Amino acid sequence: MLLAHKLALANDMIRSDMVECMEFPHLVNRYMVSAVPLIVINEVLRIEGAYPEEAFVERLMTVNDPSAMAQRKWIWESHLPKNS
Repeated sequence: MLLAHKLALANDMIRSDMVECMEFPHLVNRYMVSAVPLIVINEVLRIEGAYPEEAFVERLMTVNDPSAMAQRKWIWESHLPKNS
């Protein structure tokens, strides 16, 4: 999570928010939180739990691949609760 905040500070194209699960249960449901930290990128890429920085950056770089993101978006949307 700290790395996500650092990247947001370094680049205006990145936004990072941290949310307390107990205070926002609707977000827990929307993003299907089962482990923390949970990082969601562009509403499609999920990174759960403690992640080494190198692995985080590697996953983050897949955002530049339109076909990979389109596939992840389809997977993401197929698992969303119907009332979101």
